Amino acid sequence: MPNQISTQTLSTQTPSSLLTLAIAPAKVIRGSSILQTASAEIARLGSRPLIVAGKQTLAITKESLQPILEQEHLDIAAADYGADCCEASLESLRKAAKAHKADLIIGVGGGKALDTAKLVAHQLQLPVVTIPTSAATCAAWSALSNVYSEDGAFLYDVALSRCPDLLILDYDLIKTAPQHTLVAGIGDAIAKWYEASVSSGHSQQTLIIGAVQQARVLRDILLQKSVAALQAPGSEDWQAVVDASVLMAGVVGGLGGAQCRTVAAHAVHNGLTHIAGHSSIHGEKVAYGILVQLRLEEMVQGNQLAATSRQQLVKFYAEIGLPQKLSDLGLGNITLAELQTAAEIALNPNSDIHRLPFKVALEQLMAAMVSTTAPVDSRDATNRVSVRGISDEVEQ
Repeated sequence: MPNQISTQTLSTQTPSSLLTLAIAPAKVIRGSSILQTASAEIARLGSRPLIVAGKQTLAITKESLQPILEQEHLDIAAADYGADCCEASLESLRKAAKAHKADLIIGVGGGKALDTAKLVAHQLQLPVVTIPTSAATCAAWSALSNVYSEDGAFLYDVALSRCPDLLILDYDLIKTAPQHTLVAGIGDAIAKWYEASVSSGHSQQTLIIGAVQQARVLRDILLQKSVAALQAPGSEDWQAVVDASVLMAGVVGGLGGAQCRTVAAHAVHNGLTHIAGHSSIHGEKVAYGILVQLRLEEMVQGNQLAATSRQQLVKFYAEIGLPQKLSDLGLGNITLAELQTAAEIALNPNSDIHRLPFKVALEQLMAAMVSTTAPVDSRDATNRVSVRGISDEVEQ
């Protein structure tokens, strides 16, 4: 796996992007078994769509979605996006779209499939429809695409000119996804509060205040309803949690823009992708990253509220199955060198971790990454954790 720190910009998001906010999809259709109903809306956007999805999802769309679209007399082509939203996939899909003379892109699948579809549509200046098959991220909503290497290492993100033209959230389709994808979506969505409250909690800008408060409400919904939702797929609580993870999480980023998107939790995710490959999915790494962020606030600032929040989340994670430590991410045998690589990438000069209200040293971040489940100790301080302590937790 690559151990080199990327020299590319890790974020293209800047406060100036708030001048032109992309808040929401032009239209959202949600409900059970709604693909048939939504086909007419798709047809209004184009007559020669290119469906972008993974290999397994394409097989499903051939049996379900494509016949519905053919009833609208659409000329359909389909293409596999590959393992990741990477440069090679994007180039291949642009060629496929041009060869088909596509006038519409339809993304079907999880976050990476939807990010790929959105970015191809953005590059070709075509409308895009997103049809999520899981509730693992808010990618179906957002005007943002993350680009990875072919090995799954995060490289950079791209701010898109607008949110999707149409988002179709079919609960019956979401319910067919493995349950751990919804669990990951909960982790990704709940991060909105822990990151936005730090980056923008003191902002006086009206829309950012609204975004931060939406993030708080989002957190409360997830803390209150996730356990019941996971016990009863298809129930009202389950639909509420799906809506929160796919839709409401997108609202926070839409209203708040770059300032309300990411801080340390996503930065830690980005670093982990350079050592973890595909051993865990986006929301799982982000959920772990929240604990790292809270641990940093606790260690560096002596923030007891962060310590209490971390303990609350550790209990919540145990109830629903989110990762609490590196071994839960398949990184139980991580070496000290690998840990340092991930931390260095998370601390890249352009990283969103620098939205924290304090500076983070490499040793501090490494220490936080191996102590996410540490007991709360009011005497805890930065100088109590050193690389000597870290080496007890990881392989040499």
